[in-house]
Amino acid sequence: MTHDAKHAVPAPIQKTLPIVGSDERFPVRRIYCVGRNYVAHVREMGGDETRDFPLIFQKPADSVVQDGDVVPYPPKTDNFHFELELMVVMKSGGYNIPEDEALSHVFGYGICLDMTRRTLLDTPDGPRLPWELKKSFDHSAPLGPIYPVEQVGHPSSGSIRLEVDGVAKQDSDLNLMIWRTPEIISTLSRYFSLEPGDVIMTGTPDGVGPVLPGNVLVGSIDTLGTLTVTIGEPAVASAA
Repeated sequence: MTHDAKHAVPAPIQKTLPIVGSDERFPVRRIYCVGRNYVAHVREMGGDETRDFPLIFQKPADSVVQDGDVVPYPPKTDNFHFELELMVVMKSGGYNIPEDEALSHVFGYGICLDMTRRTLLDTPDGPRLPWELKKSFDHSAPLGPIYPVEQVGHPSSGSIRLEVDGVAKQDSDLNLMIWRTPEIISTLSRYFSLEPGDVIMTGTPDGVGPVLPGNVLVGSIDTLGTLTVTIGEPAVASAA
């Protein structure tokens, strides 16, 4: 049974994503992210090339930016980076999903960007620094339209490419992922109950780099269309 609730403050707006070929929209519950999932990117970040346990973190659902919108340049950085990734969205889930059953829980796929404050200003930096400050800030999750599995299957190979102002910056192939989609889903489900509405960012290939206000980013993945965002001026702080 449902009922209208009275809220002490305005209720948060539910973030949703368009579904290709449908008038329905996909509600975003949680955003899980996997880091260092392409060997060449691990190398460019100065990491070890071994197949270590995946690096996992989250972004808040209200950090979603829609295709075609503006990403304000965030505060406390002068080194704002793009990371293009394959997006997986869930229709079901639970705990301890076997790897060979993982794909049956997938609703569809799309393109996403893990926007990153690579360095922070006036903030202590180092390996103990929580990743939330670099990864989980406002407007840090541009997410593209969702292509249902019935339309595109389960992409495991194909071009993944990002252009900034028409110049290619990232150009790789999904088949170079260290941890494949079923492995990622199964691993996440050991620690979290995956649920309908969950979004998984699966890691970025090499070529990440800085952007500035005015830059236009266009990401593409074979069979999944494009995701386009523009980097805007820094957001103006609201009055307390």
